[in-house]
Amino acid sequence: MFKYLQVSVAKKSSQWWRSAVVYQVYIRSFADANGDGCGDIEGLISRLDYLTELGIDALWINPWYPSPLKDGGYDVSDYCDINPQFGTIADAQALLGEAKRRGIRVIIDLVPNHTSDQHQWFQRAIAAPARSPERDHYIFRQGQGPRGELPPNDWRAVFGGPAWTQIADGSWYLHLFDPSQPDLNWDNPSVRDEFLAIFKFWLERGVDGFRIDVAHGLVKDPAFPDVGENTELLKGAGIDDHPYWDRDGVHEIIREWRSMVDQYQDTMMVAEAWIPAERLPRYLRSDEYHQSFNFDLLDASWDASTFSSIIEASVVAAEAVGASSTWVLSNHDAMRHATRYGLPNGTDWRRWPVTGPI
Repeated sequence: MFKYLQVSVAKKSSQWWRSAVVYQVYIRSFADANGDGCGDIEGLISRLDYLTELGIDALWINPWYPSPLKDGGYDVSDYCDINPQFGTIADAQALLGEAKRRGIRVIIDLVPNHTSDQHQWFQRAIAAPARSPERDHYIFRQGQGPRGELPPNDWRAVFGGPAWTQIADGSWYLHLFDPSQPDLNWDNPSVRDEFLAIFKFWLERGVDGFRIDVAHGLVKDPAFPDVGENTELLKGAGIDDHPYWDRDGVHEIIREWRSMVDQYQDTMMVAEAWIPAERLPRYLRSDEYHQSFNFDLLDASWDASTFSSIIEASVVAAEAVGASSTWVLSNHDAMRHATRYGLPNGTDWRRWPVTGPI
């Protein structure tokens, strides 16, 4: 699975990410060098000349870390290694070198909201007693009801069902996505320190940037109030003082990351923040993200007036903080735009000279 996106254009800028064409690659299905039926880093290296011919400036690589792959690699079990199906750290280093030799930047995915339940941090947490330092790496709470048999509150997971799962000792842990993806506790200084070390690990190996998954998450209301409705990923983010999306505390964390990234020349961060366009500039201040995906066009219909309104509002909002908007028409979470725009009501092929969904 690979996608293509155009990052925002700002003419006469020395900041490469403002005018770069970025090509998204899901290694698992991109190119298989060893014939085992699974894409790998060597396969990606073998296609770099092809990608150069396409005229791309950078690669965005979906998570390549060790993972049970219950969520396409977004369930990370080790942030400082490579999934053995894809290769090794040495292979990753070779890719970075070969890409750089061709003038191609490499952006890697980082998933800070949650880990895999197979990560050693979580395995230590569930093996440790309640209220232990190991448990404090994640968000554990006691349940409601006479015997604590009910979830701590009514929060719902993005992938469906309650956002809480109970373990053997009766405690419940929070997972805003799948039960196999427990949420980290970003109020814990140890979690912050470990992620700064993760940033440094990859920066030292030569990556040029980071795409930050669920960038509007991380910080939760310590009172854990009921929401009172099923707020999905997109629908909940616009609510003022939402208990787990787009909270003010996330910006302090971002500034810590920016301080680390700025120690390395020509590096950047781009946020995946599913929030209304008018709130997006808060993530683009000079000491926070360099860019943030603008998803409004991804949901827009094929209509010139709609596109014009979205673009005008987005540009005005971004320019208010000296930033530029980053346009996204599709990615691994959405149907490709060639299919969406070429198939009104699923039947009209007139806009695209193809014979099936792309």
